[in-house]
Amino acid sequence: MSTAVAIDPRQMEAGGLAQEETSKAAGFTIGFWVGLTLIGLAVLATVAVRVFGIGQPDTLKLAEALAAPSPAHLFGTDALGRDVFVRTVYATGLDLQIGLLTTLFPLLGGMVIGLIAGFYGGWVEALLMRLMDVLLAFPFLVLILAFVSIFGAGTTGIYVGLTVGGLPIFARLTRGEMLVLREQQFIMAARTLGYSSRRIVFKHALPHVIRPNMVYAPSNILGNVLTIAALSYLGLGVQPPTPEWGAIIASGQSDLLSAWWISTLPGLFVVVVGMGLALTSEGLAERFRVQMK
Repeated sequence: MSTAVAIDPRQMEAGGLAQEETSKAAGFTIGFWVGLTLIGLAVLATVAVRVFGIGQPDTLKLAEALAAPSPAHLFGTDALGRDVFVRTVYATGLDLQIGLLTTLFPLLGGMVIGLIAGFYGGWVEALLMRLMDVLLAFPFLVLILAFVSIFGAGTTGIYVGLTVGGLPIFARLTRGEMLVLREQQFIMAARTLGYSSRRIVFKHALPHVIRPNMVYAPSNILGNVLTIAALSYLGLGVQPPTPEWGAIIASGQSDLLSAWWISTLPGLFVVVVGMGLALTSEGLAERFRVQMK
């Protein structure tokens, strides 16, 4: 007599994950750790400056105006005698905070939209994806500038614009992953056993779509940070006297020949942090490819 054996999607999923874990032949790349170290050092410098009170970004010392880089002022001083290194480090906290939050919000919202659209399909998918297509139809910078013009120069328009602009990217990325997942055996088994759609989507499918979104997240943070700096450079972003990378670089533009350090050294600092984010994203992507083999 044959005995029917119930198939538990959790066992199938766990078995697949266990096999995946045993197939990992390599860890994270050196580039990933280099990138993470660069980001960590930037964050550590920001925390140290704020916690230990190593200088204030708005302290004016006109007698030391346009002083060249030295042990006392690592990045020199600007035309008002403010320490450029201190201002750059303070700006790091603000730029990374905005870049992180304007990635986190669309990541969470986009994952929910993509999961629902990819799982249900039909008119639900068509409606949600057409809404995302409407947002994608606007050039990214034009969309950001539209919100900046509505809310005025400052951080509010940047927060809203970058969040809305990033939402469709994460939604389409998650939807694509969900379209593949819904044909997998453990999802089909969960449906057969009568599990609720909420349980299937958020308990069985969600852990699998987090990974590709996390791979893209550092690149999105980098893009947002550069956008913030560009807007502030043009006077449309964070307003003086708040220290911000783009605004600091713009403030030294008129003294570029006589005081090159005001714009150049903060610019190099931005490049280093950007390299850290890029290397981290590339390392995560390589790790993801190794796990999928």
